[in-house]
Amino acid sequence: MSLLLPASWRLVTGVSADYAVCVAACPGKNVTVKVVVDWSAVDDGVDYGSCLQYLKLSASLTSTPNKSAKNCSTSCLLQYPAVSATMAKRIAAVLIDLSGTIHIEDAIIPGAIEALKRLRATQVKIKFVTNTTKESKHVLHERLKRIGFSIDSEEIFTSLTAARQLIDQRNLRPLMLIADAAKEDFSGVCYENENSVLVGLAPEHFNYERLTTAFRLLLDGAPLIAIHKARYYKRGDGLALGPGAFVSGLEYSSGCKAEVVGKPEAAFFHSALQDLGCTPAQAVMIGDDVQDDVCGAMKAGLAGILVKTGKYRPGDESHAELSPSHVAEDFPQAVDFIINNLLQS
Repeated sequence: MSLLLPASWRLVTGVSADYAVCVAACPGKNVTVKVVVDWSAVDDGVDYGSCLQYLKLSASLTSTPNKSAKNCSTSCLLQYPAVSATMAKRIAAVLIDLSGTIHIEDAIIPGAIEALKRLRATQVKIKFVTNTTKESKHVLHERLKRIGFSIDSEEIFTSLTAARQLIDQRNLRPLMLIADAAKEDFSGVCYENENSVLVGLAPEHFNYERLTTAFRLLLDGAPLIAIHKARYYKRGDGLALGPGAFVSGLEYSSGCKAEVVGKPEAAFFHSALQDLGCTPAQAVMIGDDVQDDVCGAMKAGLAGILVKTGKYRPGDESHAELSPSHVAEDFPQAVDFIINNLLQS
């Protein structure tokens, strides 16, 4: 097993214990392994001081080499934080959030395309799970292809899909507070004599008159269906208000409680995994939303990896209801963590 250094710092030549075996034997316990750093393996282009500082932060060094001794090997003890038994097992499926995790609108998270290719090469099952409600699954898929991702439409599972399934199952006729670009996913749904309210991200429809119409339906007993309750999301120009504020406002004014169909609901994650034929214990979720992506997945029985891109704000992991299984700088580092730690036989 290799020490988890940044991709260009593959310095470790050996360890005295297998990390996965240690964690499997003692789930939830800190695990300490002895590593041997071969300093002669450091490329000239890699900053020696930064490497040493990284090791000082990550391990208890038994000796501190200096630059003149770069050709020597150094033994050190590295203590990994407690990891759940779920994270210690080989996984079979990876659920990946889209917006904020691998792209932001038409901008690709640096290295995301290459990282996805590396992950696919492992043959692990992949599903892209998203709460995006500003565009239909078809429009979203076309966007992803246009900016350079090789993703099949069948690999995408959206909260719009989950909402449509619920509407069909219950024969609902919803007042739709969703973006016009998302309505393609609700073709054939009857909107006459509405008996429910469906709320997604709908900037063009979140006005006083439309919200009042929804409010009056709720007072008459119509159920409130929230595609999701995200507080905010990341746009190209910065963070923007999500549908959660409007759902909560309708709940407060009407006295009703919304039924949420997207993340962080356990049923959403379980439905995505059912398509892959995997159990929650066999899966890990990668996302930028510590609450809806990571905590939601962990409550549903998956492992959860938080990435510091998209809507992530410094300290999110410290304020979360559950501590993420792992925190990565970005999607490429999350993929490296999975390949190096969770896909070993």
